[in-house]
Amino acid sequence: MPPGDSSKKQPTAAQPTGLQGDHYWMSLALAEAGQCGLDVPVGSIVVRNDELLASGRNRREIDCDPTGHAEMIALRQAAQVSSTWRLEGTTIYTTLEPCPMCAEAIIQSRVSRLVFGAYDVASGACGSAFNLFVKGRIFPIPEVIGGVCEEDCRKLLVEFFRSRPGADGGAAR
Repeated sequence: MPPGDSSKKQPTAAQPTGLQGDHYWMSLALAEAGQCGLDVPVGSIVVRNDELLASGRNRREIDCDPTGHAEMIALRQAAQVSSTWRLEGTTIYTTLEPCPMCAEAIIQSRVSRLVFGAYDVASGACGSAFNLFVKGRIFPIPEVIGGVCEEDCRKLLVEFFRSRPGADGGAAR
């Protein structure tokens, strides 16, 4: 689905909550990641009160945009839908641990909760390579949960990089 597509699958009232809910929402982020084409398969969605606000997938190659990460696209779209850049009360689901740029955007936008799938030891900013989510910052730090649907998220990345000439199977964006 292209950003802004109104045909997004909306949750139902019977939607699971807690960890089962996290798996459901991550499955939607994985569906976004699966549509990345030439871009590294990373998908993100933003949810508030069990309602899908926004979705994004990596578009750096497609748009020739160095900021075209899934998280950045989903955050921009969620802010537009919410008519505010302050995204308190939201959860962002992303299939790969956010890089420093995306992690800082998540913090700056006041997202309440971050759930990610695969860890990124090369550039993950939630503790794998860096940790921007430390107490003592002037902005509220969201709750961070990593490893949700980790195997599915990692598999998508590994398959993408294995299919590329000279690939080493890494998760670099």
